[in-house]
Amino acid sequence: MPIQMELARIFIREMTDMQVIELKELDGDRSFPIVIGLPEAFAIERRLKGVEVPRPQTHDLLSTLITQLGARLDRIIIHELFEGTFYAMLCIDHGGQEIDIDCRPSDAIALGVAEGVPIFVSEQVLNEMEQDAAPDPDPPGESGQPPHDWD
Repeated sequence: MPIQMELARIFIREMTDMQVIELKELDGDRSFPIVIGLPEAFAIERRLKGVEVPRPQTHDLLSTLITQLGARLDRIIIHELFEGTFYAMLCIDHGGQEIDIDCRPSDAIALGVAEGVPIFVSEQVLNEMEQDAAPDPDPPGESGQPPHDWD
């Protein structure tokens, strides 16, 4: 059963392409970071702050498209972590029919944050993140494993 999470923090460092958002369990202590790109970080920050832009950007366009087609974004689910990459779904309600659309977590969060859409993470992903956070007896750089590409 997916666990409801919230966007706890966003770290924007303009001098690098890798930005970080942190999701935290709504009714618990678990949390984890997701590395995202600078455009997605700016889109999330802009939407959190309610900053209007003169022309719609990609996430605004998608939000308007969903609404104009008579649907609504119901929730976001981060359902898989495969080879260091998170996979998410936009769960859209269209007249009582659920439509699930594959999406990067950063885009899903940028789309859903302005409307207060709940974010869920599968228990499997949370368990994998806990395992990754456990002390590694084989220090990084010595195992031959590449670093995580989170998004």
